[in-house]
Amino acid sequence: MVGRQGPGPARPERPMRRRLPTIFILMTVMIDAMGIGLILPVMPALILEVEGGSLARAALWGGVLSTAFAVMQFLFGPVMGNLSDRFGRRPVLLISLFVMAIDYVVMALAGSIWLLLLGRIVGGITGATHSTASAFMADISPPEKRGAGFGMVSAAFGLGFVLGPVIGGVLGDLGTRAPFHAAAALAFANFLFGLVILPETVTPDKRRPFIWRRANPFGAARQIRALPGMGRLLTVLLLYQLATHVYPAIWAYFTQARFGWDPRMIGLSLAVFGISMAVVQGGVIRLALSRLGELRTVVLGFGFSILAFPVLAFITNGPLALILTPVAAMAAMAVPALQAMMSQQTPDDAQGELQGILTSVNALAMILSPLLMTGVFAAATMPGGAIYLPGAPFLAALLLTLAALVLFLTTRRPVSAP
Repeated sequence: MVGRQGPGPARPERPMRRRLPTIFILMTVMIDAMGIGLILPVMPALILEVEGGSLARAALWGGVLSTAFAVMQFLFGPVMGNLSDRFGRRPVLLISLFVMAIDYVVMALAGSIWLLLLGRIVGGITGATHSTASAFMADISPPEKRGAGFGMVSAAFGLGFVLGPVIGGVLGDLGTRAPFHAAAALAFANFLFGLVILPETVTPDKRRPFIWRRANPFGAARQIRALPGMGRLLTVLLLYQLATHVYPAIWAYFTQARFGWDPRMIGLSLAVFGISMAVVQGGVIRLALSRLGELRTVVLGFGFSILAFPVLAFITNGPLALILTPVAAMAAMAVPALQAMMSQQTPDDAQGELQGILTSVNALAMILSPLLMTGVFAAATMPGGAIYLPGAPFLAALLLTLAALVLFLTTRRPVSAP
């Protein structure tokens, strides 16, 4: 007689149970990006509608709205990350999505510029959940696979940023308010999806108290920098993101001045760049990390930037610049690899805090890089100036990348945190 068998090995987690929350996280990040891009095509017309005045005045208000959004992301990235370390990823993500949906409805009904400004402030706060989404990916990924997970998050953001303006432009034909209603519907639909399938990944042993002095970008930065080598890695990330933000900051001006491209061609080139980045961060980086590891992948990403920036600075052939776009996009593999290195050096109960700091670093780059790069562009293209070089901002980006590479190569490698 066959004896009764004892309990077999524990059954692995069902792939679908893990896949659905991952899809939710990627959808959340993509909707964050799409929400930004959806409203961009109609913002000039909407500002003129509620404020009146000239297009130049509308552009000034547009700059104020964009800056308010970025400043809120800078300030609240660590807050959201710390809240998710204390209360869990699930409530922070779901509440943020629900408030985001309401915020877009308010903006759709706004009759004054001040209500639009309030909407952008609230939108910047709720959009700071990028840090919580990344922390969720860190929770469900073993340390050696976190770089690939962060790459998927970055790819989702890039894809959303590509799709958003395209869809917003189409919806804009239905009226200036239509894209806001669409963004609200997307956010609410994803809220319902997450309400059903999103598990909590912060276990009781990983929770820690919420402390206000650690929940602001400066206090959180001090806390993270206390870990060996982290301060230098954060500086590396800031320098590199200042450099790579040269593309959204001056691409439209550069291509018009250098190649005479019209808005349609500029939009096409940006779409090619965004799709290329999504492919790199969603797929190519997995191969690079498995073959090279995080350190060499960072160096390789820097290398593509060091190759692309001087070429773009002096190129005069528009079609060739478009062909080289996928090569330039290969530089995008450096940031997820850097994130993975920092995540591996951070304790499990501070993953949200780290991702909050990384959100603030990116927001700071979004604030500073346009000021720097447009200033360089203006100085290099001013009528009657000493030189005429529309690609000069790419040389500034090259110098920032070289500084980041030197600092990275001289950074002490800490031992991984538990």
